[in-house]
Amino acid sequence: MLISLFTYSQERIQGTAYTHFQLKNKQENIDFVVADTNFSQLKPILLFCQGSQPVPLFIDAKEQGVFPIPLSNFDLNVMKSNYHVVVISMPHTPLIVGPENLNRQHNYITDTSYQHSYSTDYLLADYAENYINRANLVLNYLFKQKWVDKNKLVITGHSQGARVAVGIAATNPKVTQLGLFGYSPQGRVDQAIRQIRKDAERGKISWKKADSLQQEQIEFYQLIQNKDSVRENPGLVSWQSFSKSTLEQLVQLTIPIYIAYGSEDIISDGCDVIPFRFIEKGKENLTLKRYAGLEHNFFPIVENGQVDYNNGKWQKVMNEFIDWSQIISKPDKIQKF
Repeated sequence: MLISLFTYSQERIQGTAYTHFQLKNKQENIDFVVADTNFSQLKPILLFCQGSQPVPLFIDAKEQGVFPIPLSNFDLNVMKSNYHVVVISMPHTPLIVGPENLNRQHNYITDTSYQHSYSTDYLLADYAENYINRANLVLNYLFKQKWVDKNKLVITGHSQGARVAVGIAATNPKVTQLGLFGYSPQGRVDQAIRQIRKDAERGKISWKKADSLQQEQIEFYQLIQNKDSVRENPGLVSWQSFSKSTLEQLVQLTIPIYIAYGSEDIISDGCDVIPFRFIEKGKENLTLKRYAGLEHNFFPIVENGQVDYNNGKWQKVMNEFIDWSQIISKPDKIQKF
């Protein structure tokens, strides 16, 4: 698919400081926003790849106004002082959604009586190669704009979006820096297996129960590797795609890489061992930062094991990455904790 096949539109989102862009052809629309309305200043692009599920970019809270979702955790003033901040809408997901079409996790649903009534079009489009292709089309468009500094391109992503970000960096030679947050190098099924083991180690479940749950995961993985099963059940498309390891793809990159994760995140074990893979290849382009006591979305875990949603650390985490991205050319050592 070539960018020349697309038409485009651009308009400010009323009541916000965001500009909505749309690339459109007969097959699909690709919606994305830039966290700005003034394009007189030349700045490089920072693309943030959001995590899984059909989360819209904005909620229409009616009388209260329109509010962003994926970028709401960040200090945009800090990010915008250095970059044009871009985020792409999930496929087949409206840009702005009212609360009447959102489930409890702010996912777009078609039937409010069923919390997981995702559209079939979205389920069929929910795979890594599609996200990577859509992002590269957006980046191709942006690199033709006069207000974009072509000397630098920063790709970031959280959770599933981190895996997409690795794919973008591996396929787009314009990418100069990569930031991964809550990154699982081995994918979804690996996370499920780790969770089962941790639950058994902590006494939440018996080892007999753990054996049973692990066998279920083995059978499920066999299911998602079966083409007929995936064809009959669109919900398996994403599982098949995002259960593959991206570690080898990551290690092959030569650009500076920054990985941040919480010590209480189930994926933390996998992140801990990443530096050893880089050492094996004689590479020093990795900076690793572990945040003690934080979970997958960088909220603190308090003494009773509960998540403290009132003291999120996303702004601190992202701002420290922004600082790194402004000064780094090559990490001076392979790890930072």
